[in-house]
Amino acid sequence: GEGDRQPFSNPSDRFHGPPPRHRPVREQEAAGRRMSEDRTRSDGLVEGNGNVGQPGFVAVSDEPHCSGDACPSADVKGAFENPAPSYLELPPLEPSASHTVCVKISALKSGKVIPFKVSSAEDFWRSDFVKMPFSNHSTQTRTKTFSRSVEVKRWKVIKQALDEATFETSRHLESAIKEYNQKYAHDWKFSGLHRHFDQLCESECQYLLQNLLPAMAKLALRLPELCSKPIPLLKRQQAHAITMSQEQVACLLANAFFCTFPHRNSTHPNAEYGNFPNINFSRLFACCSPRTSEKLKTIFCYFSSVTEAVRKGLVTFQRCCLPAGIGWKRSARKLRQLRVNSEGRIEEEEGKLQVDFASPMVGGGVLGTGLVQEEIRFLINPELILARLFTEKLDQNECLVVTGAQRFSEYDGYSDSYRWLRYHNDETARDSWLRCCTEIVAIDAVKFENRMDQYKTCFLDRELHKAYCGFSAEDRVISNSYKPAVVTGNWGCGAYKGDPNLKALIQLMAAAQAERDVVYFTFGDTALEGSIRELHQFLQRKEVTVGQLYEVLEQYSKIATRLSEGKDLYQFILSNMGCLKGRI
Repeated sequence: GEGDRQPFSNPSDRFHGPPPRHRPVREQEAAGRRMSEDRTRSDGLVEGNGNVGQPGFVAVSDEPHCSGDACPSADVKGAFENPAPSYLELPPLEPSASHTVCVKISALKSGKVIPFKVSSAEDFWRSDFVKMPFSNHSTQTRTKTFSRSVEVKRWKVIKQALDEATFETSRHLESAIKEYNQKYAHDWKFSGLHRHFDQLCESECQYLLQNLLPAMAKLALRLPELCSKPIPLLKRQQAHAITMSQEQVACLLANAFFCTFPHRNSTHPNAEYGNFPNINFSRLFACCSPRTSEKLKTIFCYFSSVTEAVRKGLVTFQRCCLPAGIGWKRSARKLRQLRVNSEGRIEEEEGKLQVDFASPMVGGGVLGTGLVQEEIRFLINPELILARLFTEKLDQNECLVVTGAQRFSEYDGYSDSYRWLRYHNDETARDSWLRCCTEIVAIDAVKFENRMDQYKTCFLDRELHKAYCGFSAEDRVISNSYKPAVVTGNWGCGAYKGDPNLKALIQLMAAAQAERDVVYFTFGDTALEGSIRELHQFLQRKEVTVGQLYEVLEQYSKIATRLSEGKDLYQFILSNMGCLKGRI
């Protein structure tokens, strides 16, 4: 909080990420380790804070629910969750037709992370790969003397604008970006960026303008050196994985910040990349709201860290497709173990499969005005933002799984109350591919205009298939028999008008089919916590199968539109389980 921030002792003091007035990264990392050693946490749960009632950002109870145990003891609370080993050994990393690896495998075997280089990368330009700004095919029209127009290589203009750039004000950054984006020079507004800089004190501005931005520009200009291997687009219905180094990710994100990626600026739905999320930061710079300043603080924290000390790990992005549906009515799987709590954060559950409540365009409004669960996750783990460069809009049977994205920031609040707090020292263990053992799955729920539509069988099937695609290990490009618990919450609720009771049940069924336990946070809703606990204990005690539960939901679907808003789904299930064929 503000009370913890101290002013500079002298103008030359460094800060790690905005707002300044606190310690450099190495000092913060040491402090973070001390805090980690001093505090007591049970099974990866976060400690309390003062924001009780904020969705997803509240303290964890000392006694979370563990199915089958009304009051579990401390030594068994985590036993059902299949905790990740401290060092997860994987088969050797190898490229394949469905897995692009952007680093040298031979060097990795000796513990070194070296970019895989290809010759004539500047001549590569294909529609199914990321079009790089350093390509000879990326050009722009410049007006010479006597109004004569000529085509020039855009990378040359980018280098001239950013190489050894001196940014005296944020207006100089705007001018540099517009120099190689002249087509949009009159359309792009930078009011949000300028508002952020105008609010900073002089010493804060000086660090950003004289230190951080030049370091970011230098990193961006290393693109031909670090990312010469063509990066495929993760297109619809094409399961594929991309593994690259954290340094390569940082370089690509620096280019996104400086808006260098060609053909990625049009917002027209019929544009070449109309089915992809935006990746250049121009839209964020235009958003003139307090949210923009908090987003920029979080993003600058990341760049401050990676320009000060190169991260040597890897990150994997894999698009997964579920080829065929599941016969839910025939499923004999039984519900797995559950820990449900009204308090806690998904991102604090290390070593588990963490759910991103995604938009079909992954990242949602992270580079715009959005600032809810998905956008916050992409900000505090900024390497996730890179998925927007190459991930086409998700289809109904697809998900995106990101393994190894490191967390760089701590925060408070949600939506308009979101505030960046400080640098986060991520000490998550790494696997044998040098990736953080953090696996995040992006699954998008249906956004309902009429909330009663969600009880229809067609939408029930759709949400079950989507959740199962995200939870199943069978559809992964990179196979892994290890199945840690799913960490999730009120997926597809809020603005999407999903019923939290139904969404919890759908995820429990999908997790059971995928043979995973579940950790479920209700984000401050104690009534929902109790309802889920009671129903799950009943279903598990009666050994109800996924198929039997699906049949009851089918029954509910037939009458749901005739029920009043007050009719409780869970009460219907409890009352009608005995009507099923066979004995429960």
